[in-house]
Amino acid sequence: MLTFFNKIFSKRTKETPEQRMKKFLIVGLGNIGPKYENTRHNIGFKVLDQFAQEEELTFETKKLGDLTTHKHKGRTLILLKPNTFMNLSGKAVRYWMEKEKILLENILIITDDINIPFGTIRLKAKGSAGGHNGLKDIESQLNTTKYSRFRFGVGSEFNKGRQVDYVLGEWNEEEETALKERLKKSTALIRSFATAGLSNTMNTFNGK
Repeated sequence: MLTFFNKIFSKRTKETPEQRMKKFLIVGLGNIGPKYENTRHNIGFKVLDQFAQEEELTFETKKLGDLTTHKHKGRTLILLKPNTFMNLSGKAVRYWMEKEKILLENILIITDDINIPFGTIRLKAKGSAGGHNGLKDIESQLNTTKYSRFRFGVGSEFNKGRQVDYVLGEWNEEEETALKERLKKSTALIRSFATAGLSNTMNTFNGK
């Protein structure tokens, strides 16, 4: 009898295709711990922290990451900061994608990019990892490059052979000042991605 009722309850609570279309996984990439908190490589965490601050959300530590959920105009946004360290980010992305039954087109990965000027934001529907270890692992775990990625430019003001020091270095004073406006623009992009869609958001925000 218990099994019978469990089956009925399971059917009633199963998500409809329409509900799945309105659920999004927003992933900010970074490394855990105070040592990395204010580094360029952690811009993904910083963007999600800004979003949480604006919406008065609190992250909760769960399996493979810190999560919080936000409802926005009929959409459900699940914000994830993986705690696997950057090089294993894909493990957390795949776990929560499968657990929450998120459609691939509803995933957005936020990452730093040394190939575009500081503060420039660029949204793309697919692409290569561009040497970024976090994106490499996500590509490996999802077995595809066709997922949306939000690249936040951190610039390339470093000497040859000093790339690692640069991305793991902290923002300078001028960057810190400019970040305030750039972070607000970034959170607006996230909301647009979930409501207006990828193409419209690209047209509105890319290069701005």
